[in-house]
Amino acid sequence: MSNKKHTKVLLDIYNRLTAEYGTQHWWPSETPFEVIIGAILTQSAAWTNVEKAINNLKSAAALSAEKMQNMPLTELAALIRPSGYYNAKAKKLKAFVSFLDEHYNNDLDELFASDIRQLRELLLAVHGIGEETADSIILYAANKPVFVIDAYTRRIFSRLGLMPTEASYTEFQRYFMNNLPADARMFNEYHALLVNLGKMTCRKVPVCNTCCLKAICRHNLKSNK
Repeated sequence: MSNKKHTKVLLDIYNRLTAEYGTQHWWPSETPFEVIIGAILTQSAAWTNVEKAINNLKSAAALSAEKMQNMPLTELAALIRPSGYYNAKAKKLKAFVSFLDEHYNNDLDELFASDIRQLRELLLAVHGIGEETADSIILYAANKPVFVIDAYTRRIFSRLGLMPTEASYTEFQRYFMNNLPADARMFNEYHALLVNLGKMTCRKVPVCNTCCLKAICRHNLKSNK
């Protein structure tokens, strides 16, 4: 159920972040399939290293479901080595492309025709795809309105005093989705802006004096008492 107070706070944060960082245009990719591969490879990896792995796949003409399915596991693992945990991630990529071929004849449009709840259940059933990865695929590849929760979002909203640190993924996600319009573009921008804030200022050791949210942040206000 929506709460006008929470909606106002969330929109205020969104506007402050947009004023500070501008439009993000995330996810950086050429195709929905590339988004999916990036979402799997970015697990426990810096995006710069994921880009190297994706560039390796492109150079080898291997950035397609068919090529990945037919490629030996060791060869695929070698190409994605820069992303880290490459043997495990190669198995995850293989699991996804096998799922896509077996159930949807490699047709992402057919997969994405499912509603959000069904699509999420389908993705979560694939080896190596957890909640954050599934939601990233739904939002950024399928362009459907679901809010992605990551470590940056947890850190920022815990410090703001708006969510308890121990809240579950579902509780964090419900907070956003119950109090914001179901708008894929806004969810896309909001999440990307939070990632930017988490990287730039709301780090593990926060740089509060340069943060555009410092005036409304409980952590900052407590630190300055």
